[in-house]
Amino acid sequence: MLRPARNSRRLRNSSLLAAVAVGAALALTSTTAQAATPAPKHYVALGDSYAAGAGVPGQSAGLCLRSDHNYGHLVAASLGAGTYTDVTCAAAKVKAMTQPQYDAFIRVNDPQLDSVTADTDLVTLGIGGNDLAASDLGLGELVATCIAGAVVNPLGTPCKDVYHHGYWDWNTWSWQYGNDDLAERITTSIAPQIATTLQQIHAKAPKAKVLLVGYPSVLPADGSTCVLRQPVTPGDVEYMYGVLNKLNAALKSTAAANGATYVDTATPTRGHDVCSDDRWIEGALPGSPAVPFHPNATGEQVMAEAVLAALK
Repeated sequence: MLRPARNSRRLRNSSLLAAVAVGAALALTSTTAQAATPAPKHYVALGDSYAAGAGVPGQSAGLCLRSDHNYGHLVAASLGAGTYTDVTCAAAKVKAMTQPQYDAFIRVNDPQLDSVTADTDLVTLGIGGNDLAASDLGLGELVATCIAGAVVNPLGTPCKDVYHHGYWDWNTWSWQYGNDDLAERITTSIAPQIATTLQQIHAKAPKAKVLLVGYPSVLPADGSTCVLRQPVTPGDVEYMYGVLNKLNAALKSTAAANGATYVDTATPTRGHDVCSDDRWIEGALPGSPAVPFHPNATGEQVMAEAVLAALK
């Protein structure tokens, strides 16, 4: 009868030792990152809701939904930045870099590039996802389209059919697709606009290290893992997974062509998507504070670690 008690104590002791080891490893990682990277004098964070940490406590900046635990804040704290300026804002499109951002005719943010000055020596930019949509709703439009389509066509690919112009071809008696609007926007609009933005950052802050931060693994490659977990059809999950991969690939090549460093956040968050058992990206019904289909506090922490790793 005493063995279970001894086993219980051993388990508790093992768990405590594991927790201490993890804490020490994280502290060592943070110290190493600080030692390897000089503290920036003026760090500016630019971007949309993924950069803002939308929904993650604590929130500020009104409709911009800016969190004090977004990856920019975490990076600034880890590096010991002299001055940190966070102008990230939910729903921002690339045009918000040079134009004021409005929501329902209310001005919610100044042009983000106004915060980049000659003394800025570190810039992170996370932008482009909202430009996939034609409307001002940005990524919210895509989410709404996919969820609404799943209600009427739960076994098909209603979201893909909208953006990829799916239709029934009576001549071949098969389902065919036309141009993919989302893929086309990535190539003809998003990438060129971001290239221009990177050039503008370099012009305003010639000595700045510029990082273009990609999007995390919001969705899994296998749509079947989302059945009964998220209100999107498996086929549309796989379609949108492919779209986000194309967007990240475009961001990576655009960064390389315009003097910036691309930060891969998809790889370190893979397996922790909206359909996983251990979510770092929240789904339609968040289990921890975050805007639906956005990183939670853990997701922002992992993105911060990716940025710090890219700075070494």
